Amino acid sequence: MDLNARLMTLQKIWDKAPHNAMTDLIRFRNVWMCVFREGEDHISPDGRIRILASRDGSEWNSVAVLHIADLDLRDPKISETPEGTLMVNAAAAHPPSAPLRHQSYAWFSPDGNGWSGPHEIGDPDCWLWRVTWYGGTAYGFGYRTVQPFGIRLYSSSNGREYDIHKDGFSIEDAPNEASVAFMPDGTALCLLRRDAGEATAQLGIAVPSYGDWNWKDLGVRIGGPHMIALPDGRIVAGVRRYGETQWTSLNWVDAVEGKLTEFLALPSGGDTSYAGLCLHEGLLWVSYYSSHEGRTCVYLAKVKLP
Repeated sequence: MDLNARLMTLQKIWDKAPHNAMTDLIRFRNVWMCVFREGEDHISPDGRIRILASRDGSEWNSVAVLHIADLDLRDPKISETPEGTLMVNAAAAHPPSAPLRHQSYAWFSPDGNGWSGPHEIGDPDCWLWRVTWYGGTAYGFGYRTVQPFGIRLYSSSNGREYDIHKDGFSIEDAPNEASVAFMPDGTALCLLRRDAGEATAQLGIAVPSYGDWNWKDLGVRIGGPHMIALPDGRIVAGVRRYGETQWTSLNWVDAVEGKLTEFLALPSGGDTSYAGLCLHEGLLWVSYYSSHEGRTCVYLAKVKLP
């Protein structure tokens, strides 16, 4: 039995902007779509969202660019709504002189080419980072970008109007980016980044109706978390790992033991992370960005899982 994951192919799919980063990936109606931020730098006032499409996963073409004048659009995520339309959500960083720091937005499209929006979602200065659809509802954690820092769980039936599903989480040390995955029995898992104190990641577990969460300290620092449940019950996460350097890492998530175990370090380094994950025909497709070859570029990896 093959017990090792293998990197089958690696392709640079976009490098046209000075800085290309913060990716996500979806397969929609037999077409691959990759969404990411591009701009002059990692933080710059010209951040915009570019969307690429590919029928074969090899040849990629730009099909749309989303932008809001004078705002830096960051960390775009792409998903399919229960109505069968595409949704991109992202946050806009406002200029220092503005009365707020961040506002989350959503755009919608029937095919990935023409997009409606932006629609304001969530609350001002509470970054709704990623949503996961389950049972006709979108769930996502937002994190406050001004004091008092903290997280809250949002839910929505249409992706446009969001309710605060759960607030008052007693998690300290600057909790922020979070990814939610659902198990076949409806159990929800949340992989949560923290950036203060020991800065160790947390794994949250909740059963329907997702009002009570138990948290386990994973004991490692991560960035850019994304997590999906595989059909066989395993849970895979793409994160930024930290050591003498930093890199984009694929990991198994053990919800029982509260462990995050790396099984493959992707070719990466420097400014890197924010993976999109899709399982297709036995391969894990991973979009991510990295500056290990110089300029920060978008890559697509295909990984054979053990």
